[in-house]
Amino acid sequence: MYSFKQFSKQLFFAIIYWVLAFSIFILIRFVAHGEEQGVSFVNPKNVIPITEWIHFGVILGVLVGCLYAIIEFAFEKFITNNIYLGLSIILKTGIYILVLIFSLTFIIALIEVDMDIDLQNEPGWWKESALFWLATSYFFLASFIFLFLKLAFEKFGKGVLFNMLMGKYRNPTEEERIFMFIDLKSSTTIAEEIGHTKYSKFLQDCFFDLGKIVSRYDGEIYQYVGDEAVITWKLKKGIKNNNCIELYFAFAKQLKRRSKYYLKKYNIEPFFKAGVHGGELIITQVGTVKKELAFHGDVINTTARIQDECNTHDESLLISEVLLRTMDLKLKYSVKNLGEILLKGKSDTLKIIAIHQN
Repeated sequence: MYSFKQFSKQLFFAIIYWVLAFSIFILIRFVAHGEEQGVSFVNPKNVIPITEWIHFGVILGVLVGCLYAIIEFAFEKFITNNIYLGLSIILKTGIYILVLIFSLTFIIALIEVDMDIDLQNEPGWWKESALFWLATSYFFLASFIFLFLKLAFEKFGKGVLFNMLMGKYRNPTEEERIFMFIDLKSSTTIAEEIGHTKYSKFLQDCFFDLGKIVSRYDGEIYQYVGDEAVITWKLKKGIKNNNCIELYFAFAKQLKRRSKYYLKKYNIEPFFKAGVHGGELIITQVGTVKKELAFHGDVINTTARIQDECNTHDESLLISEVLLRTMDLKLKYSVKNLGEILLKGKSDTLKIIAIHQN
């Protein structure tokens, strides 16, 4: 169900992006230039309305967008994590060239029928076609932009890149946020047992599994610190559908589902504990050489201290009572009130609740 939802979202954005990209390409190539390479015909600007050419740009964009989304999703889900980046790029390049040959052959055939003109589309036409190599160059440039936007969204979250470009975070900005500190249990023991190199690969696998489900619950990974990941939500997104709680148990389920893999490769079944808290803090852009967004405020420190209490009380998920009050907890969960706890480094106590899945 999730894979379908994730793919549907990628498909939608890929189609929108490539429809716009190829509409622009068609507009520039056939309307502004007005002459197909090797074939002379009347300037379409004077004969065929712009809307007709854009119509073919839309068809080409939908076709390429669908194929592009399928390829990207398949690589992300089944291939990328199992082969080297260089080999992945080579494979994608070859596949994308085949996609372009198929797509352009199809669209040229449509243009021939619809406009009753003769265009170059016989077998192997693309080898000597300046149009094909122009479209290929344009495609890879557009792909680079698409990849940049995707990485930016994954790095900063939706809408953040635009806000950074507009300078919103040059000055400290107050936001209401939820944070989750999720930490590997018995990490020191595990590192000693399997060695640092294997331990590093072990963490890579664990955080790869975490990364696959974070977006499902509208979370954003703020940073990785050793064997710990810090996840954040805007307040409304975090409490919606209990996302900040659902994520933890979904991650635990994902690790359980892959337990045979972890036991076979590392002889260890990973288990993570987490602390959750929310409130107002400051978000701002820091650094000049390596710019990034930073969160400043007591919320982060308090969340880390709540997560520390997991070992003390032998619990896997702890949440502040003040945050839990804003949520409508589902019946599949039960709670255990740990009472007022004086967190390390704090002068005031905080009521902490343990969450269990029934």
